[in-house]
Parts: sequence; structure tokens; C-alpha cells
Amino acid sequence: MTEKRKGARSIKDIPSDILIQLNKGELETVNLTEWLAVNQKLLLENLLQQNNRTEYLKPIIKKVEQLKKQTVNTVNEAIGLGILELALKNKDEEFVSSLSTHQADLVRCWAAYTVGRNHAFNIKEKLERIQRFASDHHFGVREICWMTVRPDISKNLTESLLILSEWTQHDDENIRRFSSESTRPRGVWCEHILELKQNPGLALEILEPLKSDSSRYVQDSVGNWLNDASKSQPEFVIETCDEWLKESNTTETNYIVKKALRTIRK
Repeated sequence: MTEKRKGARSIKDIPSDILIQLNKGELETVNLTEWLAVNQKLLLENLLQQNNRTEYLKPIIKKVEQLKKQTVNTVNEAIGLGILELALKNKDEEFVSSLSTHQADLVRCWAAYTVGRNHAFNIKEKLERIQRFASDHHFGVREICWMTVRPDISKNLTESLLILSEWTQHDDENIRRFSSESTRPRGVWCEHILELKQNPGLALEILEPLKSDSSRYVQDSVGNWLNDASKSQPEFVIETCDEWLKESNTTETNYIVKKALRTIRK
């Protein structure tokens, strides 16, 4: 039923009954407008009441109110980290586990933070556990999940690239896309990975297998990855694109190359 909803184009046009259901966690958001409209503090309050965890509310809301800037992403992170902290303190694995399969996409985003920022897991364990979120059918969960593990990917770059190079062979295009999107040298809404800005060739084990990927979603990510790299290492990107066109002069590769070179060849 929820998949058939198209969603309003502006927040003021969201029907009141839909907004109520979104804030209760009874519906998924179906577009960016709804994603931005959800009152995450109210959603959290409803979630905690539904799960008899109301004592978690005040300390988490306090974290949210201490934010210098409250955006969808910063609030999302603060709530996710707040849940993680309290769950670890109270050994509340059952509650955390239930969030990863919750019907509300924003709740699953919070759950992604309980994996990606849990210091008990090493990078291999984090990536193994985050894969379920990488394959989520909802765009928001897929975007948030790579952001939760990106700091650890950056700190453990060699091991991460090795693990993610295997993901490039996965049947699920969302998981293949994660391998490139999570390692973009510059990325969006996240810290840059200095090592890849200086030496983008380190990630060829991820990029090469995806150079003619059948999925436009993956193609966009690979093209954007190389475009990021072109801002600090343009020669590398030009050489890579030239080689790819010689080896694989397909429609898919041509699309990636055009996207990759858009800053250099304006």
C-alpha cells in the first residue's frame, strides 16, 4: 500500500492523516518532502512509548537540543547515537535489534547508527552488519547507512577497500553502489577522505569492476566518485577514463566517463 503513494510535492500539501501516521512510525516516507516533514522528536517519543522505553526520551532529546544546527541529518545522528548509548548502558540488545526491521524508514536510519558507531565492532564486523541497511529498499536508509561507517572506512582504508571490492560483485545493485558511494574522496554531507583525494588509484579495486555496471544507480555513483577525484587528481581521472573507453566502449562506460569528466571538460 505505502509503495503506491506518490507523496506530496510540498510539506504544506501533505495530508494531516498521513503526517500523523508518519510521526507515529506507521508509514514510510515516500519522497524527500515527507522525509523532511517528519518530526523526528515526536517519532522518537511515539516509538519509545510503543516499546515501553519512555525513560530514554529525556536524555536523547537533550542531545538533540544541544546541537548547534538541527537538520534532518544532524537530528537523525543525535537520536541514533543516543539510542546506542542508552542501549549499551542498559544492555538492551532486544530493543536495538527490533529497530533494524521497523516499518518506519527514519527508525531504520537510527538503527544504522547503532551499528556504524558501535565501538564494540571492528570495521569488518561493521560492514557485515551494515550490509542489510545498504540493501534497504528505502533511499533514506541507504544514504544514512554509508555515512554511519564512513569515519571507520577512512581510518581503516586498506581493509575497507578490500572488503568492499567483494561487494562490487554482489547481485544487489544497492550493495554494489554502497561500495563506491561510501568511499567517494569528497562525498556529500561528510568529511573528505584525504588519502583518496591524494591517491585515488588506491580504490581501483572497487572502481574497475563497476566501470560498465548495468545499473544507472551504480553508474551515477562511480561517475561522481571519479568527478570527486578530478578536483585534486585530474590526470588520474583522464587516464582512467581513456583506458576504460579502450577496454569497454559500452553505453554504460560512456555514461560514467561523461559524468566523471564534467568538471574538467566544462
